[in-house]
Amino acid sequence: MTNIKIRVGEHVFPASLFDTPTALAILDVLPFESSANTWGDEIYFQVPATSKLESDARSKVEVGDLAYWPTMPAFCIFFGPTPASFGDEPRAASDVNVFGQLDEMDLATLRNVRSGQKITVELA
Repeated sequence: MTNIKIRVGEHVFPASLFDTPTALAILDVLPFESSANTWGDEIYFQVPATSKLESDARSKVEVGDLAYWPTMPAFCIFFGPTPASFGDEPRAASDVNVFGQLDEMDLATLRNVRSGQKITVELA
């Protein structure tokens, strides 16, 4: 596993990437900066990487999952329900590639991220 840092303002969220084609595509573009968008308990932002949907792509994800949404393309951080959810489970707008997991979650801090905030993703 490869470790990365997701920086939003003064907050740093450590995360681990899985050994997947999408994670390798993300690693190839590190470091990069983007601008946050929020959708319920999801933060997503443009990523300069491209990847196809993998065989295990899905819309139902887990709290803490990092995923790639090819439509934008976007790097997504899921930490709770979204407008597409049924109940409390996180759910993407459409199928995504899960390529990593947050190592630590501070839900209050994640919920305070606002659209337009600068996000930096880099190797740990």
